[in-house]
Amino acid sequence: VAVRRVDLDRRNEQGILHHLDPQRFFLLANTAGCYSADEAVRYARLAREAGFNDFIKLEVIGDRETLLPDVEGLLQAARTLVAEGFRVMAYTNDDLITALKLADLGVAAVMPLASPIGSGLGLLNPYTVRTIKSRLSVPVIVDAGVGTASDACITMEQGVDGILMNTALAEAANPETMGRAMRLAVEAGRLAYLAGRMPRREIAVPSSPISGLID
Repeated sequence: VAVRRVDLDRRNEQGILHHLDPQRFFLLANTAGCYSADEAVRYARLAREAGFNDFIKLEVIGDRETLLPDVEGLLQAARTLVAEGFRVMAYTNDDLITALKLADLGVAAVMPLASPIGSGLGLLNPYTVRTIKSRLSVPVIVDAGVGTASDACITMEQGVDGILMNTALAEAANPETMGRAMRLAVEAGRLAYLAGRMPRREIAVPSSPISGLID
């Protein structure tokens, strides 16, 4: 729930929160639309006062065109919110050093982007996401950029703990069918990761024995 973009008064029947029972649904507040650490902290506190739980998806945007995160502001806001008892899920770029710093601050999860928000470009840099996952002990949830089921499958093959998606479903011609496709893709990608893929080779290797051939 984008705290800055919704009516937080649950009594208002025109607002979405009036129709969502927090006892039935897990409502994750986020600081979407915040362009400074101070803004993000203020809206996180507002979410808590409005009755949300202690989880907060922390976004501090640094550029209005690409919506890429402001790393300096993100770290500043994360430090403040963790100290205040929030369970911070930090949206960040796919940079290992930033991810390590966030983990050191005590965030609940690190959320590197696959590609820019709403772009649907899929996972642009599997290596960096895979490296982040291998180095962190906190959950790694890829956020932003997944556009279709194949993107979700490839992302889960990197070993991450999950994917957060919105636009890929909301803008699909048939959101319900796309949702089912995404679920199956996530399951397939996770299973492939657990199974362990064959090594990549730059030469051909026969798939059947080459000894004992009949002349």
